[in-house]
Formats: sequence, C-alpha cells, structure tokens
Amino acid sequence: MVRIDKDIQWKMRIAGTDTWYPATVPGSVYNDLLNAGVMEDPYWRDNEDEALALMDNDFEYRGTFDVNDAMLGDVTADEVILRFNGLDTIADISLNGESLGRVNNMHRTWEYPVKRLLRAKDNELVIIFHSPVKFIAEEYKKDPGILGTEDAMLGFPHIRKAHYMFGWDWGPRLPDAGIWRSVELLAVREARLENVYIRQEFSRDTGTVLLSCEKRGTKEPSPCPAGESFRLLITVIDPKGNKVYDKVDITSTPIAIENPRLWWPNGLGEQPLYTVTVELELMKTEEPSPCLKNQTEEPSPCLDTWTRRIGLRKLEVSTKKDEYGSEFAHVINGVKFFAMGADYIPEDNILPRTNPKRTRKLLEQCKAAHFNCIRVWGGGLYPSDDFYDICDELGLVVWQDFMFACANYRLTDDFRENITAELKDNIRRLRHHASLGLWCGNNEMELFAGEGHWGADDDIRHDYLKMYEDLFPKIVKEEDPDRFYWPASPSCGGGFDSPNDPDRGDVHYWDVWHGNKPFTEYRKFYFRYLSEFGFQSFPSIKTVESFTLPGDRNVFSYIMEKHQKNASANGKIMNYLEQMFLYPNDLDTLIYASQILQAEAIRYGVEHLRRNRGRCMGTVYWQLNDCWPVASWSSIDYYGRWKALHYYAKRFFAPLVISCEEEGLLTQSLNVNAEPFPVRRSIRLSVANETLSGFSGTVSWQLRRPDSSIIREESHAVTLSPMSSLWLDKVELPEAVVNGKGSGVLYNEYVSYQLRENGAGDDNEVVSEGTVLFCPPKHFKFEDPKLSLRIEGDEIVVSAAAYAKSVEIRNENDDLILSDNFFDMNAGEKRVKILRGNPRGLSVRSVYSIR
Repeated sequence: MVRIDKDIQWKMRIAGTDTWYPATVPGSVYNDLLNAGVMEDPYWRDNEDEALALMDNDFEYRGTFDVNDAMLGDVTADEVILRFNGLDTIADISLNGESLGRVNNMHRTWEYPVKRLLRAKDNELVIIFHSPVKFIAEEYKKDPGILGTEDAMLGFPHIRKAHYMFGWDWGPRLPDAGIWRSVELLAVREARLENVYIRQEFSRDTGTVLLSCEKRGTKEPSPCPAGESFRLLITVIDPKGNKVYDKVDITSTPIAIENPRLWWPNGLGEQPLYTVTVELELMKTEEPSPCLKNQTEEPSPCLDTWTRRIGLRKLEVSTKKDEYGSEFAHVINGVKFFAMGADYIPEDNILPRTNPKRTRKLLEQCKAAHFNCIRVWGGGLYPSDDFYDICDELGLVVWQDFMFACANYRLTDDFRENITAELKDNIRRLRHHASLGLWCGNNEMELFAGEGHWGADDDIRHDYLKMYEDLFPKIVKEEDPDRFYWPASPSCGGGFDSPNDPDRGDVHYWDVWHGNKPFTEYRKFYFRYLSEFGFQSFPSIKTVESFTLPGDRNVFSYIMEKHQKNASANGKIMNYLEQMFLYPNDLDTLIYASQILQAEAIRYGVEHLRRNRGRCMGTVYWQLNDCWPVASWSSIDYYGRWKALHYYAKRFFAPLVISCEEEGLLTQSLNVNAEPFPVRRSIRLSVANETLSGFSGTVSWQLRRPDSSIIREESHAVTLSPMSSLWLDKVELPEAVVNGKGSGVLYNEYVSYQLRENGAGDDNEVVSEGTVLFCPPKHFKFEDPKLSLRIEGDEIVVSAAAYAKSVEIRNENDDLILSDNFFDMNAGEKRVKILRGNPRGLSVRSVYSIR
C-alpha cells in the first residue's frame, strides 16, 4: 500500500471558473479557500452566511502522480486498487480521462481497480464535488416527507454527510466538501487481507485468553481456494515489547495468552495493549500451482500484513431485569462500573483543523476529569483511528452511535445498499479497539419517530424498525458478534416501547433546560443510565472576543445570537440565572455566573445519581466540546478553555466522592413574598467509591457562619466496599420560618463537608469536599472574602478572609489549567498546581463578585 495524497500536486477551483488555487489533501474546500485568502473566517461575526453561500457551487480537484514499476509490472501486482478513505460527499471521479464512478457517502471507503489505467508518469486524477446545498434542496423537492431537526437545513437526511454540517442547536450551517481523508494505491498480488477479525475468549478455568483470527472476505483475484493455498500467521507482542508468539499459524487453531494483562477503564486499572500482526502467506506447493502466474520466479511468501493494537478484556452491557425495571450497566472483566463521561461531537466544522495532537489533548482532559467513557454522538462523524487509539491508551470506553440522528429516513434499495456498506466499513475499521464498548443504531429516532415527529407516519416507522431493529443488528452480528448492539439512544430495547422510560435502558433527560424545570427536578428520578442531559453557558470572554467587535458584546446582540444556535437560549440562561444569582454588572461577570450556573445544574444531577449507584449506573452529560466558538452545553470550549463545568466534573466524577442531599429553600419554595411558612433544614451525606479497592476513612461536616466560624461539627468513620455507595444518617438542623422569626439562619449559615482517607498523611488527606447552602446564592449573606493570590513555584496559593464560593483563578489569556478551580473554600488558604499556561496577569473572584 502506498499513500499517494501527500505526493500529488493538488489544485482546486470553483467549477466553471478559470482560477486555480493550491489544495491540500486531506483537506476541504473551506480550508483551501481560507489558505488561498479568498474567503473570510467563517467563525468571525456572521461570516457563516457568506461561507454557506459558497457551497451553492461545485468544486473541482485535480492532481497528478507517478507510479513505480512494481505497480505496473505483470508479475509483481495482479491488480492495483485506488482507495479513497473519505470523500465529502457527492462527487464524480476520473483517472486519466476515464470515469471511475460517482460517490455519495462521506462515511464510506471507496475503491476502484485502476491498473489498466495507470501509466508511469503524470497520471491525472480529477474529482468534481457537487454542491451539497443544491443536492439536498433537489432531493427535498422530490420527497418532502423526509424531515429532521428544524435546526438543520431542509433536506439534510437525504445525503450521507455529517448531519451537523447543515446546522444544529450548537453548530453553524457550514456544509464543507472535499477529500477529507487519505488517498492510497494498493498493489495486490494473488490476495490481500481486507477483513481481519481478532476474537477473544476468556477461560475462567485456566485464566488465559484465547485469540482466534477470522479472515473474512479476503480478496482473491486468482481461482485458488483460500484454505488450500493461503495461511494466516500471527505475531503477538506483549505490552512490554516481548514476543509472545512469532509467526504462528492461526488459520484454524486459536492461540492462548497465558497470564494476560487485562485492559481496564480509567480509574479501575491499567490499559496494557498487545500488538498483533497477521500475515497472509502464500503456501508453497510441490506441484505447479494455478495461483502462481510465473513458476520460474520464487514469490514472496507474505502477500499482505495487518497490524493493530488490542486490549485483552471482556466488555459487555447488562440489561438484566431487577426490582426497579431493567438495569443498563457496562461490565468490564465481570465487574459492573458506573459510567462517567460526556457526549463528543466533531471537533471542528472545518475538518482539516482536527488532528491527532488536538484530539489527544481533548481526550487527555477527559481523563484528567476522571472520565471512564465517552459517547460519540450520531449526528457527526465516525472519528479517525487516532481517536480510538487514544481512547484505548487512556481507558475511555466508547459508546459509538452509528451516524443517524434526529432525522427520518426512507429505506429504499439504494439507501439500504449504501448504509450497509457504510456500517461494514466502519465496523471493520474499529472493532479491534479495546475501548469500543457498544454500537448504537441512532440518536433519538426511536423516541421522535415513535411520537410522530418530523412527519413520521406508519411507513417511516416501518422503515425505522427495518433499519435499526433488523438490518443493523444483523450487520453487527455478522461483522462484530462479540459487541453489544443497542437500537437507539434513548431506548428500552426497541419496538417504540417507552424509549425514555426512567426505569429501563438509557435516558435523555431535558426537563432541566428545555423544560425550564429547576435543578431539584433531577432528584425525582433514578435513571438507570443517563446518556444525555445538559445545561448551557457562555464561553470565556476571550473566546467571545475571538468572534465579536466590542459593540457586539451584549448577549442579546445580533452577533451573540448568531453564535447561539438554540432558539432563545440566551434568554433561558438569564431566566435560570435570576433564580440563583444577583444580576451581573458586566458581560465578563455574566459569563462567569453562567458557567457556575451550568456547573451547579450538572453537579446536582450527577451527585444525585452517584448517591444511588446500583440503581443508576451511568451519567454522560451533554456535551464535552464545541465545533466552533459558541454559547453551548460544552464543558470545554472551542479553543480548549475549561469552563467551570469541567472542573466540577473533575470533582463529581472523582473515584471517591462525597456529596450532600440537602433540604432548604431550593427544595421547598423560592417565593420571598409568601406567607410565613416553616422550612425544613437537613443534610444527608453520601460517599461513592468507584474503585476496585475498599475504603476506610472519616466523614466530617461543619455548620458555619459566613465568616467560616463553626457553629456545630461532627465526624463519622466510614467503610465502603469496592464499587459501592454509602448513605450516612440524615441530620436535621433547626427549622427556619420564611418571613418570620428565625429566618436568618437560612441566609447566614452553610455546611461544609469533607471525606478523609485513613493513613493518608499526618492529617489524613482530604480526598473530596464541598459546601451547601440552604437558600439561593443570591440571597446568602456573603461577607467579602477579600481573596488574594501568591505564586510559590508551580503552585498558586489562594487566601480568603471568609467563606468563598466557586473561586475562579485565571490569567490574562484565560488559558490556565489548574489542579482545581471554581472551588468552594472556607476562610484560610488553598493551594492549587499550575498544570498548563503562564500565570501572568492573575486575577481571582468568587460568587461574591456577582453583583
């Protein structure tokens, strides 16, 4: 195999024009036009509109390349395959003036036999990409009954192109085009490996892992039967670099890995990876073989090789019935674990800007926040191999949606053929990854089609069932039988059977945010696995400055609303904000308040569900990242800046965490003008242990005044089993009467709490802590904490004269990453480490600053 895209001299133009521009492959139309200086940054202000208009055009790419004699010679190569690993999306391809065909799916790999067309010098490859905007408009006219989310352009379900490119409630309408993945030439002699499947079988009796190799669909241009003329040799190298097997015949007999080092998700163990190489060997025969075209030459016995890294593990999903309904839990090596992570969307609308370094940086930040899983959402792309390699290394279990989301589809014969090839291409590419946890049919379509959204009639629902509950599971069973398949997210297992039932399957819960319900609403439910829930915030002021002029910097300005794709959401943020905080005095403070609001909302849900571990076994919040600078649900913005939510996630996803279920005004009434009524005040602490080790330690709590002086305190020894949670006894505090005598305690007292591990240093190290109020922060009688900072080596020391909530430390570029941030602290000092960024121009603030 020879990758030729880097060697070709590419150029591109708008079809029908005479001006050519240099092109980069892999790349895209937008990327090439930006590099040529002929279009403006589509992320600046409202340039998105002009960029969208460009896609009314067709675009032509041309490149020339040479080939070596080995590819042209009769003996060396029986055939030469031209392979495109990603073309976006409707395109006609020709080589040396002869048409190869038309492609219509950016998620597929496309191959063409081209040996007869090749010449030694100046082969010309021409690809004409047709306007995706015009295509979906024309298809919509033909079949206006195929609809999807109103946030995307009409007709988008008609094209097998990443749906988010046509707009979403967090993304712009920038339907780019181009050669977005590599182009290769493959010289094939006799046969090649196109479909290698490594299967694992765990033996409890011997403690070994059996590896078998299935050579499915191997291309054999010659008439020789594979079993008689070919064999498979396997080489296995362990994580330390030692050869466990060296070119052992695995054609029909599995091999045993003794004393295997098992792969575990982040937080539960290590992620050792074995390197497996499979070679396709042409067996020598005594008699002349019809497989060999030239018996006088000694052929190279190795025709093809396949090398991947695998993790030895048994990764399943349990949906067993129980006293509550049916559980939904990941199971690794026989251990059920609580899933903690977020939903991943494509990292950019201009795909060439995404690269392995950027992806690794993002995923490492997931590990830093104690994620053990990540969900690849179905309205984007099947990520590159690098994404999964990194997840393998970091221990992030991948929930993999197929790329179908928030849209109806008509299962014609052509569409069936197209998507069948799409699924097979991607399953075969990804199934060897240790991190790949499950395949999921689609995002939200069982829910929406079942309710008749977007014109889903009986015919659409019938096609839905044929796709996701017949065709897809059959393909998965054929191509990846050891992987769990789930028909949709959310779902209870299919058949339009209450797909968002809180007691079965996985759930998308949006009453907090879309439904305008308060944060406390989470506590009414005990979801088995919450795979989507979220809350919006504005990105950093520095990110806002990247797409605005000074006059744009008002959340209700035209430009700020262009960078807010969820209708009226800026107003929704303000509506929720007035329930919790004082009115901010400037945009920068408003952004800070919105991020605290978002973080508190998600914390409220996650901590509640972790307290109920066992009944609930997963919280995956929407969303991890952004694809452009925007107000959204993300915890890390487009430029990689951590919002408050990501720091909160680092705390509420910690393997050992303490949390508090309080009773106060938020759980009873926020009406400050109500008739006097008694308010229950109580706390109930809980500790969760998501590790494979038992835990012994101490839980302490203190009832404090705003200056942090202690009114009352208690400590209790706790012991937790591995992979468990523990409730402590409820503590009743003196009742208060709203608008009556004694109401002051609601606004003048708070509780701080800590979890300490026995034997961790002289003072028993605090491994988790927090605080809780009994009223909205806007009504609490904060004293000025008089926050100050000093730097000592790689640490920042924060000093406070009084209780400070959600303390934020930032530098002048707001790109610091610290060991902790947006934290609560009592009067005193707290030290945090500088993990990334220059501590120049430091500033500090807390909720006291929101006024």
